[in-house]
Amino acid sequence: MNPFALIAPLFLVFEIYQLVVSERYLGIRQIRLNTDPRELPMRSWVAATWSIGIVLYGLWMLLLLTHSVGRAQGLILLAVTFLGYASRAAASMKWTLVILTFEGAVRVGMLLSLIGATWRAMG
Repeated sequence: MNPFALIAPLFLVFEIYQLVVSERYLGIRQIRLNTDPRELPMRSWVAATWSIGIVLYGLWMLLLLTHSVGRAQGLILLAVTFLGYASRAAASMKWTLVILTFEGAVRVGMLLSLIGATWRAMG
């Protein structure tokens, strides 16, 4: 069993939180108003939590690669993250939410797969 996989539920919660925050700052309402999300106010604790969470999430994905249980999920999580980042950097603001939603859906699926694999390895 991969000990790093035991904290996958925390990152599942973080991923869902990230999707909710993304919708608020990049959602349909913001696109309709043609608002730049970088100009919207964000509480400092939200920005700090989000930034720290992203860094920890990335490190955790790398740690998943050190054990056979969760290695495949870790590879897919990293690949989706890098491809999503590259796609978002090249996309217009209108497509950023679509890319983030697709990216989040794949990551949520991989996290659920990892939780299931860990559960089976424990039993």
